[in-house]
Amino acid sequence: MNAHVIPPAAPPNAPVVALRDVHKSFGALKVLDGVSFAVGRGEVIVLIGRSGSGKSTALRCIDRFETIDGGEIEVCGRRVDDARLDVRALRQDVGIVFQSYNLFPHLTIEENITLAPHAVKKVPKAEARALAAKVLAQVGLEEKLHAYPEQLSGGQQQRAAIARSLAMQPKVMLFDEVTSALDPELTGEVLKVIEALAADGMTMVLVTHEMSFARGIADQVVFMHKGKVHEAGPAGILSSPSTPELAQFVGTGL
Repeated sequence: MNAHVIPPAAPPNAPVVALRDVHKSFGALKVLDGVSFAVGRGEVIVLIGRSGSGKSTALRCIDRFETIDGGEIEVCGRRVDDARLDVRALRQDVGIVFQSYNLFPHLTIEENITLAPHAVKKVPKAEARALAAKVLAQVGLEEKLHAYPEQLSGGQQQRAAIARSLAMQPKVMLFDEVTSALDPELTGEVLKVIEALAADGMTMVLVTHEMSFARGIADQVVFMHKGKVHEAGPAGILSSPSTPELAQFVGTGL
């Protein structure tokens, strides 16, 4: 008997992602301490904060890479904290890109991109190849279809990783410090791709240290501090923080 539960259709104005009083510990270390925020359709939410504040853990909980100890997470109408969750179905709706590109080195960029649509979504090979060409064009890499990852720069590999996620046609994209391993020039080319996705209406949650980028792209900024949402609001909070902790973090309190 299949224990998976088909989620009811979410109302059209429901948030795409919602965290409600989420708690998570690793052993004695409390990493998320009652975290709540919501992401509307087409919104870009940027999570900021010092290393160890819980940002990346919150992101990994959204995609069920980590399970939570308390609270609720809802994504695309699915309860992520439900033990009966169909994780495979969830990950068809949620794309995630990490700071390490995680491309398969022995496969071409086209093969890296077509693998999941063909294996998971049963997209026919010819259709998957057409999809790969389309998403590579979206990230400005159409000429790298038959290249191997080692033949690409770090910025190009990160853009290829974004294209691979887009090929699954997700409803929400998660980005975890995707530019932290790149030099400034390569960082810029990756951020342009993310800006274009935002302009196209993709729902996104980003963890980043790029404050000027956050100011320009965020519909909402969530500042995490010691496992809690310490301050949240529109991008303007980066210019006029309400708390000394955020002021110090963005440099205005120094």
